[in-house]
Amino acid sequence: MDYLTLTLRLIHIVGGIFWVGSALLMNVFIAPTLRATGDSGKQFASHLMTRTRFTNAMTISVYATVIAGFWLYGIDSNWFQSPWMSSGAGVGYGIGAAFGIVGMVAGIKNGANNRKMAELGSKIQGKPTTEQMAVLSAIQEQQAWIVPVNSYTLLVAAFFMAIARYLVF
Repeated sequence: MDYLTLTLRLIHIVGGIFWVGSALLMNVFIAPTLRATGDSGKQFASHLMTRTRFTNAMTISVYATVIAGFWLYGIDSNWFQSPWMSSGAGVGYGIGAAFGIVGMVAGIKNGANNRKMAELGSKIQGKPTTEQMAVLSAIQEQQAWIVPVNSYTLLVAAFFMAIARYLVF
């Protein structure tokens, strides 16, 4: 039994489940609820982001998943030199990896925007200034396309990771 491969698969699968599940939960349910609940939503978001280990857990799961996946792909492809890369499984895992990387980049941008909004929210006392509203509007405009990109690319990545071993070309 190859314990390295077994360990990497475990890290990749469990990390990916946490990463994709948490991202979808945040993007599809929690973020819209925060927007709809006003001040109580801001309190919840502030607590979640600053007083729990959620952001650390997300960061660790993302990087652990990507590093373990890269290592697994390297092992299976004889470090990117094998005809296996042209097989159905090799192509499927490669497509999944590409979508996963795009999802990771979108998630990093999403997280940065969330931090900017939290920082801005903590500075607003009463009614926001025109400048604060302009910054908030720009962040929200960017989030309008970043969040769907993050969600959909992670779903496509998970799909290809799940079916790659069964693809035949």
